Amino acid sequence: MILKSFEINKVNQNINNHLILFYGKNEGLKNEAIDILNKDKNDILSYEEKEIFDNENNFIENILSKSLFEKQKFIVIKRATDKFLKIIEILKQKNLDDTIIILNSDNLEKKSKLRSLFEKDKKLVCIPFYPDNDQTLSKLAYNFLRDKKISISQSDINLVINKCNGDRETLLNELQKIEYFSKNGKKINSENISKLINLIENHNISELVDNCLAQNNKKIISILNENNFSNEDCIMITRSFIIKAKKLLALSKAFEINKSIDLTISSAKPPIFWKEKEITKQQIYKWKPKNIKKLIYALSETELQIKKNINNSINLITDFILSHASAETNN
Repeated sequence: MILKSFEINKVNQNINNHLILFYGKNEGLKNEAIDILNKDKNDILSYEEKEIFDNENNFIENILSKSLFEKQKFIVIKRATDKFLKIIEILKQKNLDDTIIILNSDNLEKKSKLRSLFEKDKKLVCIPFYPDNDQTLSKLAYNFLRDKKISISQSDINLVINKCNGDRETLLNELQKIEYFSKNGKKINSENISKLINLIENHNISELVDNCLAQNNKKIISILNENNFSNEDCIMITRSFIIKAKKLLALSKAFEINKSIDLTISSAKPPIFWKEKEITKQQIYKWKPKNIKKLIYALSETELQIKKNINNSINLITDFILSHASAETNN
């Protein structure tokens, strides 16, 4: 059964067997929907699809086990694909009372078997999450800035929105950077906002991330020693890291298929600037796709910890960078 994202309150957990598929790129809207469904504010158990396949029996036993200390189990399966269909068929035969299981997928094409199953089965719920339009993002930004008593011009709000690619989670990340910046008593103007949101234009941060992905330890230490990164910079570093890691994941997958580093570089979309080709080759040689996926997950967790502990952000991001700069990533 298909529902629109604004119809989340129509989900009837008793009828729909508690199995729900979210798909699409709007992670911010997905998170809001999860908050609505998790009305009792239970702890959310998160699993990666691969993690489940490594021990299917243990996963199913954890779902079916009951606890005296929780009213409801709330489970999110991240990056679910068609491979998860066999687990779904098992779960459909089980008693899932007091359990909600959300499969959170990226964009799924119409030919996706997972999407097709959830759309056609009346006991399952499928909800697509499409990008927000500029009008919606503008309203969200206005409300956030009003609540935080931060005054910036509409043109600067538009500048922020243009960087968000229709995702309210990205918008919130950008607005939080502006909030942290303002708390230090610094003046907010168009120049500062531009520096805060234009991650790739910050040379030192971009260079730091590139060398970390290439595991050039000496260069990493040099950049860390030569720059006095602020708390706001730490958020910028994680966002830049995630963006570059996702690009590297696509390149690494292509390299596994064609086995040619030059073909991988020349076929990249968007094209790789000539100055970046050599370090990009180093990154591709260093990282396998499965390890890049783990890196992206770890980055998301680190970003969350930085936002929760902004005063300790320098230590958090430094420890993360140094640990991954020497990690084994090509096996």
